[in-house]
This record gives sequence, structure tokens and C-alpha cells, in this order.
Amino acid sequence: MGKLFGTDGIRGIVGENLTVELAFHVGQAVAAVLTEEKGSKPTITIGKDTRISSDMLEAALMAGICSVGGDVMPLGTIPTPAVAYLTVLEQADAGIVISASHNPYEHNGIKVFNARGYKLSDESEARVEELILSGAPMDVKTHGEIGKRLHGMRQMKRDYIDHLISSIDCDLSGLRVLVDCANGAASATAPDLFDGLPLHADFIHREPDGVNINDGCGSTHLKSLSEGVVAGGYDLGIAFDGDADRCLLVDETGHTIDGDKVMAVCGADLRRHGKLSGNAIVATVMSNLGLHEYCRKEGIELVCTAVGDRHVLEKMLECGYAIGGEQSGHTIFREYATTGDGELTALQFLQALRRSGKRASELASCCPQYPQELINVAVSHVPGVKDAIMQDPALRHAIAQMEQELAGKGRVLIRPSGTEALIRVMVEAKTTEVARKVAEDLADLIKILSEKIQF
Repeated sequence: MGKLFGTDGIRGIVGENLTVELAFHVGQAVAAVLTEEKGSKPTITIGKDTRISSDMLEAALMAGICSVGGDVMPLGTIPTPAVAYLTVLEQADAGIVISASHNPYEHNGIKVFNARGYKLSDESEARVEELILSGAPMDVKTHGEIGKRLHGMRQMKRDYIDHLISSIDCDLSGLRVLVDCANGAASATAPDLFDGLPLHADFIHREPDGVNINDGCGSTHLKSLSEGVVAGGYDLGIAFDGDADRCLLVDETGHTIDGDKVMAVCGADLRRHGKLSGNAIVATVMSNLGLHEYCRKEGIELVCTAVGDRHVLEKMLECGYAIGGEQSGHTIFREYATTGDGELTALQFLQALRRSGKRASELASCCPQYPQELINVAVSHVPGVKDAIMQDPALRHAIAQMEQELAGKGRVLIRPSGTEALIRVMVEAKTTEVARKVAEDLADLIKILSEKIQF
């Protein structure tokens, strides 16, 4: 991980560690690296979510790109996976997304896709980072060499929606769904998407005002969706995060269908239709033990990677697997997308639901779920603190002791967040009480270590 780029691009609080000046220089550096690689002027797409800071950062990025001769194709407010898809469709040289995904509105981020719609490689990120941090003068253009803004946003959004609809081939008539747009990017596409399907869809949290993105809504706050589904007698609730690259679901009884259950249901549906290549599902080490149990029972190989959809995708591409994802709702369907896509995930689940002839609660019950306790422990923003805590002998000893006590009956996973000043403590056990007690004890130790460590 570099000094600017984390596991999911550049993230920060706008005006503090993510500034207009930084965005301008990122635009310059990305365009400069692409120009060097291509040998001619690049074209770069840009999409954004609904945060109050996104317009400002978009303007800075566009100015930076154009200043060194790159052309820009702004897509407006649109989901992250749409940027990846349209970058390929329009044969652009890269795509930039301005979003901080599920984080609060004061955060934002800059993520770059390459010409094939995949996240920028570590090597390319390092070159961009080196250009920015070196302070070396950029090759600023003048006269007719200055870059241009290109147009066509409205049609491109329609192209993305048509692509999503083309991914399913069964009749969804009669289904009733409630969709939570998280006051984010899905607000710009989900209404048109679901209006194009033969089902009944109602929407909540689809009135973004710049500061209400993810605020008590979306895939990280399912309470209002769950209550709405039950009260309205819907067949399914669908929740996106701020940039709509993840999707969690709620069954007709109000219970959550997380990413593990989505992969189990959709993986089984793919296998029934001869599309589960390698007879495998790719997940991460954070996936619930219930998914492991389900795959063993069904004779499906569960391939686990490090946390992060980048690692999941790398394994899928390496081995040709069809489906993979994370418990948090990032699900990748390789036939149709190069990254996690919440709206695509919703359609694939709806297709599996209709094909099964079952209710959502019955369909998702195929995958058991062990009690799991997740605690996010806030630590200092100072670089190196998370690593120092993770390497502390006291924490290592405590983890080993807890793992021994849970042997065969659960597990412990502690990892630093790649995008926030947090250390995540996840514990699974046979009972909620045991999982909570172990997680709380480890979280308390991390808090003590955080206060002790000084730089």
C-alpha cells in the first residue's frame, strides 16, 4: 500500500487530507502516466456519487487532466461499476470514480480503473503516486494541445442500464420489491433500471442532498428497509451503498441476506444452469463459517482470498471462476462485470428467486449462518499505528489464546482497515454470547495498545 493509494484508491476527509489541490495533481499524474504508456493523448471517463464534495473534486480532476493534454468524458452521478463498464464500452484509456462508498458524506475518494475496467494495477498506482509526491513539474500543455471535455452522458447511462437488463433471461412479473438507494449513486440509475423490468418497485432514500448519503440508510443501515419490507408485504428488499457497487438484501420477513448467502444462492443457480465454472465460489477469509459448511454439503469448492474485492477478482481471473465476493455485499459476476456491481447482484438474485419458485427466506436458508461479532476499533490516523498494534506481542498472544479456546467451534480474525483509521475485530462462535465476549475482550486490548503506542 502506498502513501496515497490504499486498498480502494485514495480516501480521506475532504478539505483535510483529500484536497482540491491533491485532486488536481492526481488528474495530472493519471493523464501523464497514460500519455507515456499510450504515446498519445488519453481519454478518461469520470463518474461520481452524490456527496457535496464530489462536484468540486470532479472539477479539479478534470482541470488536471486537461492541463496536461488529456480528454475527459464526464458521466455525471453514476454507480462505480457503471464507470468500469462504460470505460470499456467507450474504449477510453481509464476511468475515475469519485466516491467513498459506504462512508459518511464528509469522506470522499478517488479510484482509477484501467482501459479494461479493472482497478489500476499496483505498479501504475505507484507511478502516479511517485509523480505527485516528487513535486516534479508536469508537462503542461498550451494552445490546441489542451485537453477537451467530451459529451454523451445521458446515452451512456442508458447503455449501462440496458446492459444490466440483458444479464437476466427470466420473467420477473408479479414480484414486489422495495429498493433503498442510500441517497447515493443508485438514485440516478435504479429507478430507470427497475422501471424497465416487469415487476413492481418502490423506492426509499432516493433524494440525495449532498450530505445524506449513507445516513441511516443503504446497505450499512438496513433497519428502515427491513421495516418497510414487512409493513408493505414485499417479496424482497434491496439495499445499495453510496456508490452502488455493493448490495445487501432483506427477505420478506425482514431478515438480512448478506453477501455470503447471495453467493450461495446465485452460485447454486449458476450451477443448475451450467455456468458455475470450476464448480467454485470465491470468497474472503471474512466469509461466515456457514458458507464453508454449505459449500462442503453441496460439493462446491470454496476458494478463500485475503479481504478485498481486488483479491477476489484476481483469483477469479486467474482460475476462470464465475462468481465471487465478500460478506459485505460486493459480489462479482465475471460474465457481466469487471468489479462488484450492486444493481447487477440484485437482478441476479431476483432471477434465482423467480427460478426457484420459493420465497426469499426459504431460498436463503440453504446457507447457515454462525453467530458473528464484528467490532470496529478506532485508532490514531498517524501512519504506522495500525501496523504497530497488529505486531504487538500482547495482541498476538491474546489472539493465539482465543483461537485455542475456540478450536473447532469458531474463529478469530483481526485486520486493519485499508481505507479508515480502524482495526476490525471479527469473531465467530457457536453462540452469540461467546462471540461477543471474545470480540469485546480483544477490542479492549486494542484500545489499550492504541493509547500506549506513540510515534
